[in-house]
Amino acid sequence: MSPDVPAIAQDWRTTPTRTITAAGTQFAYRQLGGGSGVPVVLLNHWGANLDNFDPAIVAALAADRPVYALDYRGIGRSGGRAPLTIAEMAYDMVAVIAALRLPSVDLIGFSLGGFVAQQIALDAPRLVRQMILAGTGPAGGRGIERVGAVSWPLILKNMARLRDPKHDLFFTASNAGQTAAKAFLARLQERTTDRDKPVGPRAFLRQLRAIVAWGRQPPQPLETLRLPVLVVNGDHDIMVPTANSATLADHIPGARLVLYPDAGHGGIFQYHDAFVGEAKAFLG
Repeated sequence: MSPDVPAIAQDWRTTPTRTITAAGTQFAYRQLGGGSGVPVVLLNHWGANLDNFDPAIVAALAADRPVYALDYRGIGRSGGRAPLTIAEMAYDMVAVIAALRLPSVDLIGFSLGGFVAQQIALDAPRLVRQMILAGTGPAGGRGIERVGAVSWPLILKNMARLRDPKHDLFFTASNAGQTAAKAFLARLQERTTDRDKPVGPRAFLRQLRAIVAWGRQPPQPLETLRLPVLVVNGDHDIMVPTANSATLADHIPGARLVLYPDAGHGGIFQYHDAFVGEAKAFLG
């Protein structure tokens, strides 16, 4: 479907899943919202497809501007094999943005998506007006190469309990954290038709290899970035340790840091109302 065709649905639960050709591959995406604001492009986490974007955040952002959520190569209904480097993912996303005919965008990258957003901002600085980096860290950041080692025990524990691993990976063990986890996971199930294709184990593992490589590569010249950046996280992120958020804010000129209390990797989902307020004020 052409990107020129306007989205008919104005609800994240029903907006259609579309595909567009870029970099020799069909990429899946969803679009919501309109208005005259600069488009927001959402880049998601490890093992996430279009159904893993938080409906509460997408709907609020789309109230006054177009929002595009993208699947990486090899993820969901996108074709090809999942890339093994963040640089390849960034190249693909720049190609998709160009195919969508978006001359300038605001990026919101969560976790893996934050790695990709940083790479895009470095590779195509004229494309990105502003950027929000959530639950993420810089290349070579502390503990990033250990994401798999930290995650696998919790993934297996939750699978044995027939429970989504995001309970422990994204949220703290406190009552507030687990209540927020249940609410977030319920929101992810609000869409009941035209759901995205599940992410298979091969793509999941290939993305993990890209994350580990990012954690082991030399630091990038973040001090050369010349755009407004908001860095957001929970104060108890065990996947991409919270210290990495402080590192980003310290090295990107003028970046602002927001940490949510008693919150983990998914702090923006636990505090989605507060995050939306911060994001809209920043992007506005």
